Order: sequence, then C-alpha cells, then structure tokens
Amino acid sequence: MSSPAPDVPGPQPIRANSVLPARRTPLTLETADGLRLVGELAEPLDGPPVATLICVHPLPTHGGMMDSHVYRKAAYRLPALARIAVLRFNTRGTESVQGRSKGEFDRAVGERYDVAAAIEYAEFADLPRIWLVGWSFGTDLVLMYGCDPAIEGAILLSPPLKFARPEHLATWAASGKPVTALVPEFDDNLRPAEAVERFAAIPRAEVVAMAGAKHLWVGDADRVLDEIVARVAPDVGTLPRTWDGPMQYADASAYRDQTVAAFADRPVPGPGE
Repeated sequence: MSSPAPDVPGPQPIRANSVLPARRTPLTLETADGLRLVGELAEPLDGPPVATLICVHPLPTHGGMMDSHVYRKAAYRLPALARIAVLRFNTRGTESVQGRSKGEFDRAVGERYDVAAAIEYAEFADLPRIWLVGWSFGTDLVLMYGCDPAIEGAILLSPPLKFARPEHLATWAASGKPVTALVPEFDDNLRPAEAVERFAAIPRAEVVAMAGAKHLWVGDADRVLDEIVARVAPDVGTLPRTWDGPMQYADASAYRDQTVAAFADRPVPGPGE
C-alpha cells in the first residue's frame, strides 16, 4: 500500500519509503521443476530502460525476501532516477507482502531453478543489459548459478561465501564478466581484507570496502544504490537525494515484524547448518 506525498511545491527529499513513478508489473516466474514464484518488474514510465537488475534476496530463514529494504528502495527509485529496470522475486518457499512463492527453501540446491527462471524471464521480455545483484545468501546463488551468457556481470552485497565453492568462482573467472563485491567494514561473515584474498580467484573481481557499514546495510542503502548504479549505468552519476515530481509514500509497517534481518546482524549459516 502507498499514499500520495503531501502536495508541496519544489523538490522534496527522497526518504526511505518514498516511491517514485514507474511501471510496476506483478510477475509469476515458472521454474523448470514446476514451481510458481512471486515477482515484480519495475520499469521507467517514459521509455525503455538502459539496464536491468535481477535482485536475488538474502536468506529467507533469516528474514530475507524480495521486499528486503535495499531491494525495495531499488525498485522504488532506480526506474525514475537512473532508467534502470528492477526485477525482484521471492525464491521458493519465501513469503513477503507481495506473496508467497511455491515450494520450500532448499539450501541453495533447488534455488538454481529460481535464478534460471528470473534470467529466462528477463531474456524473454527483451530487457537490456542484465546484471545480477545478490545480497548475502543471494550472492551465493548468483555465484553458483548466475554465470549465464545473458548476464553482463554481478554485484554482490555482503557476500558470505558460505555456499559458493572455488569451482563457482572459477566459472566467473573464465567468463571474463565483471564481479563487484560490496563488503561492509563490520560484516559478521566476511570482512574486506579476507574478501580481497578470496575474490582474487576472479581476475575481474573488484572488492569495495564499505566503511562503517554492516551486513544488513541499515542506514546505508543510498550508498549501496550509488555503487550499483556506478557499475550498471555510470553516466547517471551520484543519485539525486531529492525529487521534483509526483511521489508516494509506501507503508512499511508490514515489514517490522516479518523481516528479522532488518534489525539485527547475524552470521549466515552454511549448507550444513
């Protein structure tokens, strides 16, 4: 649910729950193993996008979902501010306000079909310049299953490297595709110095140490979106912090109890935990 912003003349600050104009289409993704996944595509209102993000969310057992705050804000803002299309979806068994995807959480095994279904949809819809953005558990899914010919590159937010293995990094290395890892200074899972060592296996990997940040990017979503746009649509520059035009405010109250990950960092469990 959203409500119009107050009718105040002149540019208004873009706040955490500000929703800028876009064409938003609810989606149902069909997986190769017969599941239906809930999703949404947000596109610019006034023409085709210059690039596309497919967002792969954090661990659903720890509150991750397509509506996790960085991805909500990407969908709320980037179509209008950067002409970037944002495709979000709930992996199998994941529920958010948008709805619940069929199936059950499969510890990064069956989720390979979920990632493939999102990529297939983006190709079928002729979305341009497709990039994968993974967050936490989603970064493992991107590294394990996302190196597809249709994908230009990957951006990893708070990668824990818990499920991905050296052979997955080797696949990205062989592809020559760019990989950017945004690593919080105070991450409970993988910090910048170790990330530099582990991502050295991918020659085109860039590790960006995010000073002062934590795994969940609470208070740092603006910085994250700037870093994403710098890789995907570099001509845009730093995103505006104000908007002079129609704007609505989303009701975020439904996420307060559902998203454990909105309030407390915790280590991401590995495959056997």
